[in-house]
Amino acid sequence: MCRWAAYRGKPLYLEELVSSPAHSLIEQSHCATRAKTATNGDGFGIAWYGDHPEPGRYRDTLPAWSDCNLKSLARQISSPLFLAHVRAATGGGTRRDNCHPFVFGNWSFMHNGQISGFERLRRSMEAMLDDDLFNARGGTTDSELMFMLALQFGLRQTPISAMAEMIRFIEGLAENILGSALIRYTAAFSDGKTLYAIRYATDRKAPTLYASPVGNGYCLVSEPLNDDVDAWAEIPDGSAVTLTDRGLDITPFRPMPVAAKAEPMVISA
Repeated sequence: MCRWAAYRGKPLYLEELVSSPAHSLIEQSHCATRAKTATNGDGFGIAWYGDHPEPGRYRDTLPAWSDCNLKSLARQISSPLFLAHVRAATGGGTRRDNCHPFVFGNWSFMHNGQISGFERLRRSMEAMLDDDLFNARGGTTDSELMFMLALQFGLRQTPISAMAEMIRFIEGLAENILGSALIRYTAAFSDGKTLYAIRYATDRKAPTLYASPVGNGYCLVSEPLNDDVDAWAEIPDGSAVTLTDRGLDITPFRPMPVAAKAEPMVISA
């Protein structure tokens, strides 16, 4: 399993999540406390938004704790919206193309979780992609392929509904090919304006997700960045999070059949 952190609000230096806190993302890369594995040393990545629609990105296969460039960049880059990730590989080799966040146009995506039996499902999942999305996929992870499928199912128009449709599609494949489905999925994604997150699992054992105000904004994290327990609210399993200028909104998240696309979700203020 992996660890990640995301922020949206007034511009904030990346180091406020990545390196400065007592239990920063770099600290979690070698000493995670709320994951199956304490070490997340199979690479890292950051994606941040600034003056251009598409995000900047820096990824490498080094463990986050051993890359001096990461700390230097995090100290200098200030952004109103950014995603940061440290990887513990459950599939796909340790290579830069497999490090999160993944990007496509102005969209960025990172994930913690897994699809059981992915290698037997991958070919059918890939077959659903249009040529431009199939050719845009650079790595071999289930995470990146889920991102591409969400784009295929309308992420750019209806983000939460597209994620729900994507997950239900994979569940259907798994039920048909494997006889059962097991997906654990906690992801963050953004178009550079809104920050979204999903926490969901078919067995109700989704990877953890927490939210807290930070400065003049909010952060979403795999596990708290400090010991102030009261400052961190756990996002329930089966939830979608939407973070805009109006604040943080949490709604129920349920996958839907591919044949019955839902109407765009209305997010309350």
